[in-house]
Amino acid sequence: MPSHASERGTEAAPRTEGRAERRAERAERRAEQRTHADYTGGVYGSMLAASVIVGAGSLGQFPRLELVLLLVLTGGVFWIAHVHAQLFGARLTRQAWDRRVVMRVCRDEWPIVKAAVPPAVAVAVSPLLGLDVQGALWFGLSVAVAGQVGWAATAARRAGAAWRQVALSAAVNLLLGMVIIGFKLWLKK
Repeated sequence: MPSHASERGTEAAPRTEGRAERRAERAERRAEQRTHADYTGGVYGSMLAASVIVGAGSLGQFPRLELVLLLVLTGGVFWIAHVHAQLFGARLTRQAWDRRVVMRVCRDEWPIVKAAVPPAVAVAVSPLLGLDVQGALWFGLSVAVAGQVGWAATAARRAGAAWRQVALSAAVNLLLGMVIIGFKLWLKK
């Protein structure tokens, strides 16, 4: 007569194998996501953050806090809009939604929100650097443009582009960032 311990041992082996297989599948999906990651949302989100800073003309009584909230909330709203657009587009092509599809789209579009965080942090810490409100705006704008260039270079590199193409992508995004800075200077007049 078999003991309970040996019965549990035979039941535990298949369960353990199943767990190991699921873990291996999850690790494989994560590795695939890293290789196929799309960084365009980060470029777009950084450009959006820079535009928000340029457009933030006169702020109220707490300008830094208002700008930090404006950056993060605008990034969040654009993220939701992109997720909705992706899911709606999938629906139009008659692809069924399930939890995995929704989560994948949310994850794929998340760089839009992530890109708003560094400029928001720059604005938030600006008093520690002795910057006035105008200095905080310029600091946040500089961080947003640097993020835009960084996301573009990372996207090109991860896509397997040659170093010349990576440099070109970074240069184009730096130029776009300079255009946004030019708008700020022009609007200030």
